[in-house]
Amino acid sequence: MGILRDPRSIPNKIKRHEQLLKLKKAKETVTRDDRLRRRRTEDKNPKLREERRQRNVPATIDSKRTWDEVDRDGDVNLGLSVDLQSIKRRKVEPEDLTKKDHVVVQKKMEEEGEDSDVDSMLDEDLEDDEEKDEEEKDDKEDTEIRARQSSPARSTATDMTMTPESLQSSFPSLFAPLEHPPKVLITTSINSTLKSQARVLTSFFPNSHFVPRNTHFHAHKYSIKEIASFASNRNYTTVVVLNEDLKRPSGLDIIHLPSGPMFHFSISNWIEAAKLPGHGNPTGHDPELILNGFRTPLGMLTAHLFRTVFPPQPELQGRTVVTLHNQRDYIFVRRHRYIFRDKRATEKSVQGVDGKPVKGVEDVRTGLQELGPRFTLKLRRIDKGIQRSSGQEWEWKGKMEKVRTRFAL
Repeated sequence: MGILRDPRSIPNKIKRHEQLLKLKKAKETVTRDDRLRRRRTEDKNPKLREERRQRNVPATIDSKRTWDEVDRDGDVNLGLSVDLQSIKRRKVEPEDLTKKDHVVVQKKMEEEGEDSDVDSMLDEDLEDDEEKDEEEKDDKEDTEIRARQSSPARSTATDMTMTPESLQSSFPSLFAPLEHPPKVLITTSINSTLKSQARVLTSFFPNSHFVPRNTHFHAHKYSIKEIASFASNRNYTTVVVLNEDLKRPSGLDIIHLPSGPMFHFSISNWIEAAKLPGHGNPTGHDPELILNGFRTPLGMLTAHLFRTVFPPQPELQGRTVVTLHNQRDYIFVRRHRYIFRDKRATEKSVQGVDGKPVKGVEDVRTGLQELGPRFTLKLRRIDKGIQRSSGQEWEWKGKMEKVRTRFAL
């Protein structure tokens, strides 16, 4: 191999390109040799591989997320970005707890229905024999703690029991028990062209009805407040208004009846079911609702809003799931149908937190079929009560924080 020159010093374009390829190939050869040498070394000592992976964790916006500092007994409001789960843990788990006391507290939290660091579907409790000594039981408990702390799959499910009392007192109508089953009235903006999309939402929200709005010569321009009063008198619990921009869905307003609050969401990436590859058709069953990633007071309030829109008792025979996954203040909305099928020969079995196959489901896999529609929501504003013509008061408004690592939900 000849001497590799700096490509920038070669005036000829063709020769400069050839020299650049040689330089690139030489760098790739050195990188490949280093990678193979590191692999041989780590095969002999696996601890080196674990240390390297711990050092090479990529820095993302989620990992750099900043939280507001509040006291244990301090009041929380919608403007604070605090992790309610960590606050509740600090109240239950003092700093001077021993490892054995930590196990007792964690078992107590699981009995109360609180989420642990590992998803409850994958967390496997160790069976203790009555004939074993207490020392062996303590060893098993310590092993279980280490498995939970080192689990790569951390649960993002929202625990609604962590909702602070101050938030419930600020929105008594939203947290009050429903006197009637959820009933949704869906409408659009005036003279909207999104009638087909609004009818799709009637299959998305159970027990919903669509009423279009127009302004022809003999029509009356009903305001949102008048529509909410009309719906409340007919035992509706929620009003959903689909807004449009350039003949596309641009916003979703959700009003909790009878007196609010009113949530304003913006819609992006609306994809109808017909454009999804391998999509299915909805069967009309009440879906199961999965809420992921809502951790702050504002996130708990938003999660509870969607919880009041869907029936509390799903129809499991329909095998339909609606997922609202919050990530970086964007709520990704998906609807799927699931099925349990036999595992193929080329697929792996379901593994637990210890990396071993879960007993009893070695030959079972889950298949998903998306039903649509697929869209993304972003919370923009929460109004006090129902919107008025002027002088609108709001509880929370977006674009009030310019720090990229601070999220509201």
